[in-house]
Amino acid sequence: MHEAVVSPLPAWANFYVIVGGAAAALTGLMFVVITLIAGVRGRQTSASVAAFGTPTVVHFCAALLIAAILSAPWPALWQAAILLGIIGFSGTIYGLVVFRRARIQDTYEPVLEDWMWHVILPLVAYTAIFISAIVLSANLTPALFVIGAATVLFLFIGIHNAWDTVTYVSIERVRKDKEELEEHHS
Repeated sequence: MHEAVVSPLPAWANFYVIVGGAAAALTGLMFVVITLIAGVRGRQTSASVAAFGTPTVVHFCAALLIAAILSAPWPALWQAAILLGIIGFSGTIYGLVVFRRARIQDTYEPVLEDWMWHVILPLVAYTAIFISAIVLSANLTPALFVIGAATVLFLFIGIHNAWDTVTYVSIERVRKDKEELEEHHS
């Protein structure tokens, strides 16, 4: 008699409902952040948004996509692994593009914290997903935990980067208002 193989993915359903819902909500919040940035007079350019704003939305969308993939009723796990591998590989390439964009934009001089949260941690997460997708069949449980951790990391990266952007823009707005007030009183 042939035994049926039971998929481990249903055990992850609640996890990915939470992560996917959070990713979707936070993606929407990024639209608010970008709208706030657009309303501020200052030195924001499309190059700085491409380096620091757009990747945050991409990471939230990656988390949402991973949640959707791992919530789908796959007949075989290798099908999900292929999609996860594509996400991991594409995200790693995108991380290198973000690194280049951050280096060439001239609106803001990134500090170590920026490199860590905007480049290094996303590259680690995407690379971990890529490697986990490759070994998923052979090392199922560890691979699923690494993918889950990387997916949550995308949420924390996005939350940190969105907060960092909002606080930077707020501080810049106050600084510019103060300069204009001082000029007006001079």
